[in-house]
Amino acid sequence: NSEITACSRCPRLVTWREHVAREKRAAFRNWDYWGKPVPGFGDSRARLVVLGLAPAAHGANRTGRVFTGDRSGDWLFRAMHRAGFANQAVAAHCDDGLVLSDAYVSSAVRCAPPQNRPSTEERDNCRPYLVRELALLDRAAVYIALGGWALSQLAVHENLRPRPKFSHGAEIELSNGRTLLCSYHPSQQNTFTKRLTEKMFDNVFTRAKELLSILT
Repeated sequence: NSEITACSRCPRLVTWREHVAREKRAAFRNWDYWGKPVPGFGDSRARLVVLGLAPAAHGANRTGRVFTGDRSGDWLFRAMHRAGFANQAVAAHCDDGLVLSDAYVSSAVRCAPPQNRPSTEERDNCRPYLVRELALLDRAAVYIALGGWALSQLAVHENLRPRPKFSHGAEIELSNGRTLLCSYHPSQQNTFTKRLTEKMFDNVFTRAKELLSILT
């Protein structure tokens, strides 16, 4: 995590994340923005790993904690709370008391990208951090990929051939009895249009819990 937060490999992302941190959004003008790469967060002995795309400019890039401070995070941690993986449904800032149990949340790219679209080079620059992170999370038995981008990164990591196609609710068997689940990302683009509903999202985390209970 110390290496991640000190990273400056991608000039475009460094420029953007720091620009956002200086200019701020009017609603957060009194905030001291994080404005750096955002590490993963959760239980270091987690059996569930949730992977997203990248920090939001005025979400995790502001708060310094992945999926915290924006509506995507509101959806994610509410679902995790309902499934018993989080002690509370609220994720507002780093000192809000949120604790994850048996779960860890991370992102494929650690800096907020313009238009939420990292480049292929930026993705590849960040991949070694994900590889090392997943190696340290050696108890992980279930992965949830939030969106096609996260699925593609986990597919590369697991050397899946042929590469699986993304679909919400897809369940992919991995080696050593592990499972990869797919969900639409809880972005406003998906939640406002009802492409992703809270029931659909809950079903994914319920399935994750069922799979973990089999391993207990």
